Amino acid sequence: MEVANGCISRPSRKRKLLEEENGLEMLDFSLDEFNEDLLERVLSWLPTSMVFRIGSVCKRWKLMAESESFKLACSRIPSRDPWFFMVDSKLNRSIVFDSAESSWKTLNHPPSLLHTCNRDSIPVAASGGFLCFRNTSGGYIVCNPVTGSCRELPPVDPNSRGRSLRAIAMCAYSNYHGLYKLVLVSGDLPKLSFKVYNSIDNCWETEIILRRKADDCTESDYNDDDDAVYFLSKTGNVVVTNMQRSPSKQYSSVLTLKDGEEIVYFLSSSGTVIACNLTQKCFSEYPRLLPLFSEYSIDMVECKGEILVVVLSDFFESASLRVWWYDLKTKTWNQIAAMPPAMSHEFYDKKLDINCVGAGDQIFICLSSAELCSYVLYDFASNQWVELPECSMNGEALEFTSAFSFEPRIEASV
Repeated sequence: MEVANGCISRPSRKRKLLEEENGLEMLDFSLDEFNEDLLERVLSWLPTSMVFRIGSVCKRWKLMAESESFKLACSRIPSRDPWFFMVDSKLNRSIVFDSAESSWKTLNHPPSLLHTCNRDSIPVAASGGFLCFRNTSGGYIVCNPVTGSCRELPPVDPNSRGRSLRAIAMCAYSNYHGLYKLVLVSGDLPKLSFKVYNSIDNCWETEIILRRKADDCTESDYNDDDDAVYFLSKTGNVVVTNMQRSPSKQYSSVLTLKDGEEIVYFLSSSGTVIACNLTQKCFSEYPRLLPLFSEYSIDMVECKGEILVVVLSDFFESASLRVWWYDLKTKTWNQIAAMPPAMSHEFYDKKLDINCVGAGDQIFICLSSAELCSYVLYDFASNQWVELPECSMNGEALEFTSAFSFEPRIEASV
């Protein structure tokens, strides 16, 4: 419509037809008419699972998908919907849950990679487009789960191998250029230290002792058993029962970068959160979330740079699954999300263990026991709890006990 002399005049029928014809001409084009650079930019926004299929469209697209310039275009995409790398009890399958397509996928890797990363090792950390494995001899392998490429890191200093390993954390700075670091936290509370592998120099840096933070007034007996493979029971203590945390989650930790400081968080054997500030070279212990003898299962996740704690506990003849955030100013725990009782009630008295991982606005939760196995995805943006379908292969339902979150990046170079 046009406004003339205060009156609204409608376009003539002839003019309207011309505009429609011109519009159709503008829309009548093919992607093949794009130059190489523009085509790569457009296709780089496709979900990763679709990127693998564009090579079958035509020869031009196949060559483009394999080019370095296309990988560079993909590296400029700020973020990808996460894939959750699943671990089963036998540690011999590579299964992922694709959050973009809400489906399970099998990763088909070369036999050499499967032998290197799965046969004698377990996943222990992930960041960006990378996944880190630890083998039985204490060595580390970093790989891109999507492409199958992998790199074995230099051996850790033999003098530090005898110390109790408490946490393994990973941080990726650049997928395309393969810039990342791996952090190992070792020792017995209150004597902790950390060691960093830097991909830039391809070496392990000097081990650094962590001092206890001056204002940390949390009391702890620090009675860790070095010889035991520890895990959390429903009471939050180190005990031997059939409810054991996944071996891959034994060194589970979270690394955050906040206000220019790198902090590694991990759970002590008694269920408290230990925060290791790598920048200030100190550590502190957060107050216990629940009383010592309360029945619960606990895990940590990172979402948008914040450390969150997920707790499953029995409450008034029902089960309660809640997400908590620690306020450093008030030194108190605050509940920020809770699963609807209608969903969590079935978990009551099932002796479930939870293994969780965060990715952006989402928390992926594995709930497992001898009686039940369930997977739930919580989305902060929509405040929705969604129970995911079971994963089956050849008609057989597969059960998993833990997951690691990574971005499916074809350009992630190890």
